Amino acid sequence: MSWDDAWNNAQPHISSMQDEIRSLNSPPSRIIRVGQLDSELLDMELGNLLVEPLRKALSLISASLQRRFDAEIHLLIQLTLYRLSVWNMGASYGAKLQGLRYFHPTSDGQKRAPSGLPRQLLLMHGALAIVVPYLHNRLRAYGLSRAWPDAPSSDRRRKSWDLLVTLESSYALFGLTNFVVFLWNGQYRTVTDRLFKLRLIPARRLVQRDVSYEFMNRQMVWHAFTEFLLFFLPLINARKIQRRFHRLSTSVLSSLTSQPKSTTASKTRGKYWSLPESECAICTENASFSLNMTEVSMTFSNATQDFSSEGVQEPEATPTHPINTPYITNCQHTYCYHCIAERMMRNADDTHDTQGWECLRCAQIVQNAERFVVDPSMGTAESEVNGSDYAFSSDMDFDVTDISESIGSYSESGLSDDYPA
Repeated sequence: MSWDDAWNNAQPHISSMQDEIRSLNSPPSRIIRVGQLDSELLDMELGNLLVEPLRKALSLISASLQRRFDAEIHLLIQLTLYRLSVWNMGASYGAKLQGLRYFHPTSDGQKRAPSGLPRQLLLMHGALAIVVPYLHNRLRAYGLSRAWPDAPSSDRRRKSWDLLVTLESSYALFGLTNFVVFLWNGQYRTVTDRLFKLRLIPARRLVQRDVSYEFMNRQMVWHAFTEFLLFFLPLINARKIQRRFHRLSTSVLSSLTSQPKSTTASKTRGKYWSLPESECAICTENASFSLNMTEVSMTFSNATQDFSSEGVQEPEATPTHPINTPYITNCQHTYCYHCIAERMMRNADDTHDTQGWECLRCAQIVQNAERFVVDPSMGTAESEVNGSDYAFSSDMDFDVTDISESIGSYSESGLSDDYPA
């Protein structure tokens, strides 16, 4: 009973102490300057981390395209981050990591953004902080490309450039003055924040110096994954995948465009069955892979493919890809020596067997090839078929078995898959 009596007697004193504690004003939270500066650095690093993958992707497509739209990519990333951070949460990602948020002495009756700040204020703040620097960079680059600094002093281009330099110097002076004042009182970090009276304050009553590295850990994992992909990419044989895809697409298109009546004939026809005998089908196929539309070879190769798809023999003309040092295959079709040798070595290296490769004229498997010899008793008929008189530089005959067995010696002597075709 004595404990109960003591507790009941102490209740009035405990209540009075709690009332006194509630009446005391809590000390204002200290705004740490280094935290505000660190938040700005974190925002810059986050923007660079997001922009860099897009730059690499565009550089792989076109380096000129990447240089041309680099400023627009940076603008898009900055606007997206501003929309998802300051507009929705009232603080940038860097400020949120530092436990800070924007504060503004707002008045009633203004439309608010999801973050609770005035919507019109955030629109003007984002335009001045993100869009205006982008326009300045574009205007400066445009002036330099048009040689505005080198124009005469009376020219309006030179006057516009002098005005731009004056505005840059004035802004740099204002920025330096604002930074000195910020170091003194720690209220407004940038000139834009001072113009709109937006200052960073602690997001919690209890200020903690602990920094969460969760976002940075995620970014490090993603960065390591992308680096692994960049390391693994050169190990992929892009030319081999391209050839297989080309063969698959060609077979699918030929099966779709073939007619039921000519089923037997289509099986014995290759991709370039209608190509004149005086031209090399391998050279024509290699030219079709080229993306340079200004080359004459590309134009003739496309025309050859159009004739082949329609089943019409093209008119006689000067050979686009004449056969040099002709070799005839076991299916009695003629190719250039270096073309057929490169094709058979590549096939043996890719497949590691002796099956050979499909002839581009009759779609039969080519097992061997030997030098094409013109029979003098036949006169000039056979020479006319093949387009010209040939000068033979090699008496070597070969087949797929010999090539597959000697493929290691070719690799050791410096011969690769990129043998010129």
